[in-house]
Order: sequence, then C-alpha cells, then structure tokens
Amino acid sequence: MAVPIINNQAQGFTLIEVTVVLLIMVLGFSVVGSNISSGNQSSKLKAVARDLASALRYARGQALISHKEVSVAINLAENYYQVSNRDKIYQFSDEIDLSLVIAQDEFKEDEIGQIRFFADGSSSGGRIKMEWGVFFQQIDINWLTGKTELSDEQA
Repeated sequence: MAVPIINNQAQGFTLIEVTVVLLIMVLGFSVVGSNISSGNQSSKLKAVARDLASALRYARGQALISHKEVSVAINLAENYYQVSNRDKIYQFSDEIDLSLVIAQDEFKEDEIGQIRFFADGSSSGGRIKMEWGVFFQQIDINWLTGKTELSDEQA
C-alpha cells in the first residue's frame, strides 16, 4: 500500500501580488470608462447633426412641394434651430459649439443665421460646423442644388 506524501508548503498569493493585480484592474476599468464617455459624446453629436441635416432636407422638400420659400433658422447663442413652417424649436446641448458660414444677408441680430430653400430646390447655401470636445460634424448645403451633405471627423 502506498502512503501519500504531504507537502506542508502553503500555496497562495502575497499581499503585494493581490495589490498589483487590483491596481491593474482599476487602471483597465478607468480606460474603458473614459472610452465609453467619449463614445457617448460622439454619438450624441452625430445624432444632433443628423437631426439638423434632416431638418434641412425637410425644408428643401417643403419648398419644392409648396412652391414657397422655407428656411431653417439657427440660433448660435442659445443652441437651437427652427424650421420656418413649424412652431417647434429643436434645442441641443450647450456644450456643442456651433459655427455657421453663410451669406452676411442671412444673419439676423448677429446670432441667428438662416439657410433658405427656394421653390426651385436651390438654397442660400452654407456650412454648419458642430464641435464637442475633439469630435466635430460638418453639414454642407450646396447653394445651386440645395443638397445637404453630412460629414464627421475626429480632430
């Protein structure tokens, strides 16, 4: 009959080893957390830009259908936009910085710019740039065709 050999050496982890592993885990979770929050920022900015581009396309369509001029007014100071044939105001985050490149005649009170769409589908044209942290979205409106294009990049 064989007798089992018993080893009296204790097996386990030292306090230093456990501390190092926990420190590595905390660092890993902090990196993941920061990536998630910047992803939310990027996603929210994209959603706002898509909504604004959609409103511009809607305004062009309404101008074509009704044979009347329709405009989209953008308030740079209070971060909202409004389509001229609708009463609703579309507000977005104050953390988003807006810049607007349009003809000087299209500015009202130096803080409200508008992009007009005409009955033939053309527009006053322009560019809207939205920035939030390192992310930005750009909307270009062709003056001749009224076509709206959305592009995004990270700085």
